[in-house]
Amino acid sequence: MTATQISARDLFRTAYDNRYTWDSAFPGYRADVEVIQGDETFRGTVDIAADLKLTIEGIDHPEVQKTLEAQLRDITVHRVRRPFEASHGENEFAYGETDETGAVEIQVSGKAMGSGYKIRDGVITHVSRPVHGMHFEIETRSVFQTGSGYVPTETDAEFFKDGQLVKRMTYTDTYEVVGGYPLLAKQVLTATDPDGTATVTEIRFLNLALR
Repeated sequence: MTATQISARDLFRTAYDNRYTWDSAFPGYRADVEVIQGDETFRGTVDIAADLKLTIEGIDHPEVQKTLEAQLRDITVHRVRRPFEASHGENEFAYGETDETGAVEIQVSGKAMGSGYKIRDGVITHVSRPVHGMHFEIETRSVFQTGSGYVPTETDAEFFKDGQLVKRMTYTDTYEVVGGYPLLAKQVLTATDPDGTATVTEIRFLNLALR
């Protein structure tokens, strides 16, 4: 079935429901963690409970802990299954252009006015959204098909304020399947300022184990 044969809402809903999320039996997990920045390595442990309560221990650098916490919270919030109607029931969807890669633009009005998406092969490949006085553009370049939905593995993100680029981020994620659950095993995060200054952070999750 092609995009033109179904509504923009249904096309987006199919891709939304195709994202991998943890099921109701997800028990949480623990792991040792290494955060590598330049020639420094910081080690600790992380614990994510079934209710997604996050505990980080052993990281003695406040900024490194803040980065680790932000990345883990970003990962876990995308693993939570929210019904489509709860997230998008007040939105309207319309087709836009199809780009050179075959990705179909989905324009959004209603509660999420100002947001937009692109869909290709059942995957949300692009997200454009205003948030907290800023605007971000996220491009998903590759995904891992888990058999129960997809998770992004290569992602670019750009953050704008008043129309000016303030930061560019790239994420390269590697997953390990533990007890039937794909868990993040490594993330390489590159943050680039507008002047071109780049900071690379590598986060490794070792000895992953369900709780």
